[in-house]
Amino acid sequence: MTEKIAVLGAGSWGTALALVLADNGHDVFLWAKNEERMNEINRSHTNSRYLPDILLPQNITGTTSLHEALAGVDVVVLAVPTKAIREVAAQIVSTVQKPVTVVHVSKGIEPDSLLRISEMIEQEMPAEVLRHVVVLSGPSHAEEVSLRHPTTVTVSSKSQEAAQKTQDLFMNQHFRVYTNPDIIGVEIGGALKNIIALAAGISDGLGYGDNAKAALITRGLAEIARLGTKMGANPLTFSGLAGIGDLIVTCTSVHSRNWRAGNMLGKGQKLDEVLENMGMVVEGVRTTKAAHQLSAEYDVQMPITDALYHVLFEQQDPKKAVDELMARVKKHELEDLINVLGMKQDESI
Repeated sequence: MTEKIAVLGAGSWGTALALVLADNGHDVFLWAKNEERMNEINRSHTNSRYLPDILLPQNITGTTSLHEALAGVDVVVLAVPTKAIREVAAQIVSTVQKPVTVVHVSKGIEPDSLLRISEMIEQEMPAEVLRHVVVLSGPSHAEEVSLRHPTTVTVSSKSQEAAQKTQDLFMNQHFRVYTNPDIIGVEIGGALKNIIALAAGISDGLGYGDNAKAALITRGLAEIARLGTKMGANPLTFSGLAGIGDLIVTCTSVHSRNWRAGNMLGKGQKLDEVLENMGMVVEGVRTTKAAHQLSAEYDVQMPITDALYHVLFEQQDPKKAVDELMARVKKHELEDLINVLGMKQDESI
């Protein structure tokens, strides 16, 4: 059935998902505060700032009015950066007339509170306004989704019904959607892969090549799984789309803003300079701080995260950080798998 759906956030990812929903016949109201950009969407059906050369379907309406976007909707797609989640969630509460399902598509963890995005939303939106929270994640660059290239993602929620409805809303011949009941694993995988992508970009910026990047991806996945399972995730989630799938695409593609930011750092630019040049939010920077705190909270070893934390927040030279990673005490490779799966060492080696 055709529905009216609000997409809050008209960056590249919000706009690409609005396109998917519009392709499926839904009436999409795309909200952002930038009036010039919303006028462009309505006038020429383009968002040249974020998705140049992409013609958007005519059933996408741009608006700067949250009341107009949210009027009568059952589903709200929240596509704003992690640092804006609380502010926009509070605005939803003061605007909607009935309970809504929120599908969040951002990837991060809040520093200090150490909350996942779904937990932040639940804190800000009381039960009488928030019906369900769904997370959509997976290997999905907005640039390729907007070109209707084949893409697969996963959705997760405490409510199987809400996850399946979200699957139905988004799924089409170009955009395949799976469901996964492990909301902790899906959110942790999506957030922490940005840290490893920053590190992979640094490695490439230093000119270390494919061997080093393959090692970072592999050992990075071990870190993500170690922390995620300690937090209650299903370890199998990290072998799926929200784990290794998202990790590969974010660490190897020039579309990845986290990889690009890391690449600039590896070539000698300072963090402030990199963020200014990017012009878009680099979620991995903020998430590195949160993951560093989580590793202490859960007593989990995360050497790549620690090394990146020293580079980003303590001005350590990137090359020195990589050299220290390579000089770590020798270990058995299967130790991580044993710890994650809770196996006995003598049964596995």
